[in-house]
Amino acid sequence: MSNITRRNFIKVISSSVAVAGLAGFHEIGLGSSSGRVVVVGGGYGGATAAKYLRLIDPNIHVTLIEKNAQYVSCPMSNEVISGVRDINSLKVSYSTLGTRYGINVVQAQVTEIDPVKKNVRTANGQDFQYDRLIVSPGIDFRWNAIDGYDRNAVEIMPHAWRAGPQTLLLRHQLEAMKDGGVVIIVAPPGPFKCPPGPYERASLIAYYLKQHKPRSKILILDYKDKFSKQALFEQGWAQHYPGMITWIAGSMDGHVNRVAPYNMKVFTDFEEYKGDVINVIPPQQAGEIARRTGLADKSGWCPVNQKTFESKLYKEVHVIGDASIAGKMPKSAYAANSQGKVCAAAVAALINGKVVEEPSYINTCYSLVTPKHGISVAAVYELNDKGRIVEIEEAGDPSPIEASPWQREMEARYAHSFLINIMSDTFG
Repeated sequence: MSNITRRNFIKVISSSVAVAGLAGFHEIGLGSSSGRVVVVGGGYGGATAAKYLRLIDPNIHVTLIEKNAQYVSCPMSNEVISGVRDINSLKVSYSTLGTRYGINVVQAQVTEIDPVKKNVRTANGQDFQYDRLIVSPGIDFRWNAIDGYDRNAVEIMPHAWRAGPQTLLLRHQLEAMKDGGVVIIVAPPGPFKCPPGPYERASLIAYYLKQHKPRSKILILDYKDKFSKQALFEQGWAQHYPGMITWIAGSMDGHVNRVAPYNMKVFTDFEEYKGDVINVIPPQQAGEIARRTGLADKSGWCPVNQKTFESKLYKEVHVIGDASIAGKMPKSAYAANSQGKVCAAAVAALINGKVVEEPSYINTCYSLVTPKHGISVAAVYELNDKGRIVEIEEAGDPSPIEASPWQREMEARYAHSFLINIMSDTFG
């Protein structure tokens, strides 16, 4: 199969997100169980797991506990920062999960998980017993891993790594910046949520600046010496924003170790940089409830059986999405969606006393260099003989470097279609 054929095949799969991770569903069929499953966290991982559990076995009672009334999608939030998208287009309600699929949706903050008593407690004192628990807590930041970057600093140097008020704050700062200003983006060390995200952000900020403040510059200070889709991004920057974006690798003194928010400065080992707008994306770890429960190891992430996503630290508790250590899968929305389906199938099988079938996993990650210049990377994964998720060789590729303008525009269309499809598949 040629590279372009493989890519087209994966894009067809990507446009119908529902197939990702569905291997083995027909083997389970409808069970007779009246088991109870609680899902903590209603993002692309948790909401998908809750929905697909009910699709696989409607006899399982599923409770989804999420602190927010609406979900705001991180994918495509960089378009909000650049002014080409309204943030309301990224918002979705949980109501359909309740009315269409019979999920008990509870809006509450989970404050305690007791894996021994199999109980989840919320801030308002509600208790939820479970037979199996799925935790999809997303990421949290390692505050003060960069000296001076704490919860207060985010109001001056926004991270904008959770879609919502921080997204709008960064957008408003760019609007207020003078022409000729300097935007600094501090890119984090891995692993972190959405590996191409900082570089798409730089691209779309440049798109805004080119139109409205063309004398401005963007400086990316990076912990790393390489980044996702690097050749494709750098090609796009040279084509659309020549001289506007500068990337400094970690080995070239790009590692930011201190910030001074009130002076609008960041510091590396040998240099200090002053910016007009500074976007600091800090180092990351598993969400707080996972760490507080003891589901994370010393790395700050949650080790799991990569076939079922059951925790290696507590039985009958499963961890999916960005918080989990999922082999070679990146921390992305598509990966979380795929893991949610794999986990749902495994949990349904285990509750019904059936064999967990061998899963398959998929990820496609789209990025925009401009609203009409898209790039992507796609991969299919399997379990190896050591139970680790690995990429299947020659089953996926990045976008071809020699792609035509028409192909780049089609990739941008695929990116926008992907958002519609994954939101529908997860919440609709």
